[in-house]
Amino acid sequence: MTSLQSSIADQPFYLLLRPETRDFLREQASALRLSLQDCRQSCEIALDLQMWGGDSIIDVWPDEHCLNVTGKARKQLIMQQLRSTRDSLQANLNQYPDDSAAAKISAAAIPRAIEKESLGLGRCPVASPRTLCCNLQTLDAVDNCGYGCSYCSIQSFFDGKQISFDKGFADKLKNLKLDPDKTYHIGTGQSSDSLMWGNSHGVLDAVIDFARANQNVILELKTKSANVKHLIRSDAPKNILCTWSLNTPTLITHEEHGTATLDKRLAAARQVADAGFTVGFHFHPIIHYDNWAEDYSAVVNLLTAQFTTDEVALVSMGTLTYIKSVMKEIRKKAIPSQILKMPLVDADGKLSYPDDIKLSLFTHVYNSFPDSWKEKVFYYLCMENQRFWKPVFGFEYESNIEFESAMKNAYKAKINPFL
Repeated sequence: MTSLQSSIADQPFYLLLRPETRDFLREQASALRLSLQDCRQSCEIALDLQMWGGDSIIDVWPDEHCLNVTGKARKQLIMQQLRSTRDSLQANLNQYPDDSAAAKISAAAIPRAIEKESLGLGRCPVASPRTLCCNLQTLDAVDNCGYGCSYCSIQSFFDGKQISFDKGFADKLKNLKLDPDKTYHIGTGQSSDSLMWGNSHGVLDAVIDFARANQNVILELKTKSANVKHLIRSDAPKNILCTWSLNTPTLITHEEHGTATLDKRLAAARQVADAGFTVGFHFHPIIHYDNWAEDYSAVVNLLTAQFTTDEVALVSMGTLTYIKSVMKEIRKKAIPSQILKMPLVDADGKLSYPDDIKLSLFTHVYNSFPDSWKEKVFYYLCMENQRFWKPVFGFEYESNIEFESAMKNAYKAKINPFL
């Protein structure tokens, strides 16, 4: 093996490629004398095309006989055309195959009980000074998620498939001292799904006891599961706010592996609302693909047909927003997915859709709701720049503190007017 072939074989995504693709890239690396950067880029492009389905890098590799340049210029032109091909694919609307052709991805997880030094209570891990933030405090009840959502950011925070439960979690919660004159909004859905584990290792009982002992806490349990039996049977206090992340059936099937179907999520939310809890819904991430507008309108219609505005505290909206480490983890899974097949531009220090697509997504979903919902339910954008608020909602908050205060007051009015 030549040194150039060795260089491409050492790239982090090389072994994730199909054998015929690896063979082809080794040959090209040697023939064109690709630089280390060219090797890295060609492997990344090859993996993206492999994950997206359709043509492989072999199919789209420029025909050298049609290139009127030689030597270094030929190599540069080939790499330029490969990047242009990927950019063109990312600019087009994604088209998912029939659901029967969806990949069956295992989301196996290995649970373990460990002793953690401290309680994982802090600021939202994705908070940024460049985006309007509700100042949610996050509680790490469980570390890592057992679902297999292709776009998941949790995967960049934890190692592999290890799911960690803190042996001392309940005691740490009991010893947590809060200001009795302050209203807290704490969520457990940032480091793992809040309900998929049920009461494994006593985690849900610990959270319920904490909410019961601290009535000045709005405790949000965010989930994509339908695992609500223990919560309903446990006589949990009503300052627990249960929220579901919703998406279209197409995206749940192809990108949210292992999660409950849309119908099951809504049915579980209906059970929780019938038990006297306030519920909420997160349209996050909203994803731009063929037929997205009709599909999201259908989800909104299902939601508004099954719930009243008195039962629902919130509807949030957000979309795909990446840091490079998360994109690397997505590629390392190498599963069939179109989640990175999107135009990526700088978005307040991260990578996301261009503004015009974001505005189209948010505005369409918001306008799909009846006016009565807009008047009585708290709507917000999650992890998005303030500049989007007025075009979408017709109003904006001047600061994070104003946003946080409005959110807490809206939630308290639904959960308990005297909280």
